[in-house]
Amino acid sequence: MPIAMLVGALFHNTIGRLDVLSPWLIGAMLFVTFTRVRASELRLERIHIGQLAIQLVGSLVVYFLLRLCGVNEIICQGALICVFIPTAMASVVVGGMLGANVTTMTTFTLLSNLSVALVAPVIFSFVGSHTELPFLTSFWLVFRRLLLLVVLPFVVSQVLGKVWPKGFDYVRDHQTWSFYLWLASLTILMGSTTTFILSQPREYVGLEVAMAVLAGVLCVGQFALGRWWGRRCGDKIAGGQSVGQKNTLLAILLAQSYLHPLSSVAPAAYIVWQNLINSWQLSRTSRSKK
Repeated sequence: MPIAMLVGALFHNTIGRLDVLSPWLIGAMLFVTFTRVRASELRLERIHIGQLAIQLVGSLVVYFLLRLCGVNEIICQGALICVFIPTAMASVVVGGMLGANVTTMTTFTLLSNLSVALVAPVIFSFVGSHTELPFLTSFWLVFRRLLLLVVLPFVVSQVLGKVWPKGFDYVRDHQTWSFYLWLASLTILMGSTTTFILSQPREYVGLEVAMAVLAGVLCVGQFALGRWWGRRCGDKIAGGQSVGQKNTLLAILLAQSYLHPLSSVAPAAYIVWQNLINSWQLSRTSRSKK
């Protein structure tokens, strides 16, 4: 991951031009991951309701609290997207290594991503670059893209399981594909984000630093809040990973498309913070097993 980020940043002038491939790579990554579970296996549990509330309601609470405090709108949007974005597909892998219930996490990962496809068009119709458009027009512009990006991969994966079970099982047994698709997407998005940041006037440096720091606060806060809720529901690890580990690639794409593009600095910084926390957790777990 650090190598992918470094390559994207160093060769941003060339790699950033490939950003047209990002939605396709992310969609393919989601398709591979969605084959982990069939729709009939999904079970909504108490822990999931609280997690969805933290993600959806929490993002609006953070946004409006910052607005009431007079914080710059770009920073508010960066904070919004850091909380609103869905759970990362890789969280299931990390959670499993830490001892979480994988089935519980997989179910919430799907719910989290699909909920964004339904709720994001509403939020981005009032916050972001499409606010000047009629609500229905803005809603459709966002929903159409998320329909292809998130919902379609899920539907295709489930249809494949019905019409070609062997093909479904083959893709499910090759989850490493999603890892390489994720690395390719990360490299391209870091390239386009670096190009955009470097093209901004110097007066934006303060905003960028503020968003990077705020992303760290929100990252630690969400891991802690998720663990607290998970402990109440009997699985603190699943709670912490599901709430704290975010699909930052999708966040950068959404921020650059529907919010102020500079707000994408927040989820870009979140990538670093969440992987520092994951590295610390995995290291601590490894030491405890010795």
